[in-house]
Amino acid sequence: MFRSRAASWRLLAVATALLAGLRAAHADPADSVDPLEKQGMYVRMPGKSHQGELPELTASQRELADEMKADLRHLTVEIGERNLNKPDAYARAALWIEAELKQAGYEVRQQKFAVKGRTCLNLEAELAGGDKARQIVVVGAHYDSLAGTIGANDNGTGVVALLALARRFAREKPAGTIRFVAFANEEPPYFQTDAMGSLVYAKACEKDGDQIVAAIILETIGYYSDEAGSQQYPPLFKAFYPTTGNFIGFVGNSKSSKLVKQSVRTFREKARFPCEGAALPEFIQGVGWSDHWAFWQAGYPALMVTDTAPFRYPYYHTTEDTIDKIDFERMARVVEGMRFVVADLAE
Repeated sequence: MFRSRAASWRLLAVATALLAGLRAAHADPADSVDPLEKQGMYVRMPGKSHQGELPELTASQRELADEMKADLRHLTVEIGERNLNKPDAYARAALWIEAELKQAGYEVRQQKFAVKGRTCLNLEAELAGGDKARQIVVVGAHYDSLAGTIGANDNGTGVVALLALARRFAREKPAGTIRFVAFANEEPPYFQTDAMGSLVYAKACEKDGDQIVAAIILETIGYYSDEAGSQQYPPLFKAFYPTTGNFIGFVGNSKSSKLVKQSVRTFREKARFPCEGAALPEFIQGVGWSDHWAFWQAGYPALMVTDTAPFRYPYYHTTEDTIDKIDFERMARVVEGMRFVVADLAE
């Protein structure tokens, strides 16, 4: 298929900026303007990613890993495939998430919307803020799985991480408000359509005038590899990032660059785990592949926290996306680090 002339010019601009960025990376930063940022590509992140051996798990990290493993087993093995093709299982998943949030001490608001004559649910648990209560941080994850799959990594890992964070924040008193939201209908055929749960939610927030200062989307965060060459990227970006898939990624659009940089900075300061980040134009492959895209449509800054999904995970969107592929120990390190990131954003 032929690319449009506009798309071809955009790709040429990206390629030119990336080559210039490689040259600038070896120059004195004080002597040059970053050509990548002039093109809306923010790949230089504050702080340094953790390198070398990981420290032994702490007792709290082991507890977190065991908790998420039990939750993921329930969601993906006992409930299984969950989407509009499996309405009973879809409803069971929503009821279970709601019950877990209520058990943690939250009141849960159901946002109902109809798709193909069936009722779909977004589930919101809100932790009210203090003197900055009008400023809202959303932590979200979609709980549906692709048709024909049980979606252990995509996105069972995001859901159990969402629940783990909600439990640990339940007794906190942040300055800003934190909302933990489980979204319906992220997977095809609803992705980036009006039936996508996160888009329904983000548009409602925009209509209500909600001041969302950050939306953090947990998307496919459970697979890691120490094999050289295990990490892939969209064309031209390999030169800027590691080729071993043992890190967690923070990905946003150009307008969310401040949020991406702040989140990466905090994670690198607090978590001893490899972390990379990028804020890029939305047309670049993979940049908008989750619910953070929906918040961009409403004008909110948003990013995705991810193991990079199809750029690393060989079982992405297949029947082999099962619980035995998940590294719960590394995932626990990531989720503990995200607790610091969310706390920082809420202050």
